[in-house]
Amino acid sequence: MMDLLNKVVIVTGAAGGIGQAACKKFAEAGANVVLVDLNLEALEKTAAELELQEGKYLLISANVTKEADVENYVNQTTEQFGRIDVFFNNAGIEGPLALLGDYSEEGLNQVLDVNVKGVFFGLKHVLNVMKEQRGGSIINTASAGAKAAIPFSSAYIASKAAVVGLTKAAAIEYSEFGIRVNAICPGPTNTRFMRAVESTLSPDNPEVYQAAVRESVPLGRYAEPSDIAETVLFLASDRSSYITGSDVDVEGGYLAK
Repeated sequence: MMDLLNKVVIVTGAAGGIGQAACKKFAEAGANVVLVDLNLEALEKTAAELELQEGKYLLISANVTKEADVENYVNQTTEQFGRIDVFFNNAGIEGPLALLGDYSEEGLNQVLDVNVKGVFFGLKHVLNVMKEQRGGSIINTASAGAKAAIPFSSAYIASKAAVVGLTKAAAIEYSEFGIRVNAICPGPTNTRFMRAVESTLSPDNPEVYQAAVRESVPLGRYAEPSDIAETVLFLASDRSSYITGSDVDVEGGYLAK
């Protein structure tokens, strides 16, 4: 199971589609999983649905835009499990969907706070733990949108491009400590984000937009969250021991055209 037995894994955005799928995969691999999300009730529901094993998981409510909350989930993890082997820095939002010229300052700040500051704070505090351990693997969630525009999503695209940049910076700065830092760039995925895009761009008939997206993907379908989670597990494991500073496309060929 990709040598993750008894490893300590933090997943932010754990109650969302990709986060939940990753938690499931990590738990099946025998890891100790720390589930972090804003909504504790959603985390409790996730833990129940995944039938997580008592003593092998921890639920922590945190607002990733608040550095104190991030420091708290890192400290709770080390207090409970003693270390951090893997960090899936996944929490993010799509934000309002609007033309760039109509985008509000409030909407921009919200997206940048969660998708950039949240990722930055997570990196900052987890890297300090991994530096002391002299090892660990971090996977940040970027997006295919960091490389190819998605209409009405300028703030989201900017934020995910920033995640790619942060990934490369952290990978270079911390390689001497045995820490690997990579990003995943998912393409269209069956999650709440795509439902929002569909209803905005094709409000009268979202199925028309869905069909157009599927046609734009060489593999002919949306990704499932489990597809993305499999790549996360690979990057978390020693099987990817010579990969760092990479932004890995998981998009069914969407960017290859």
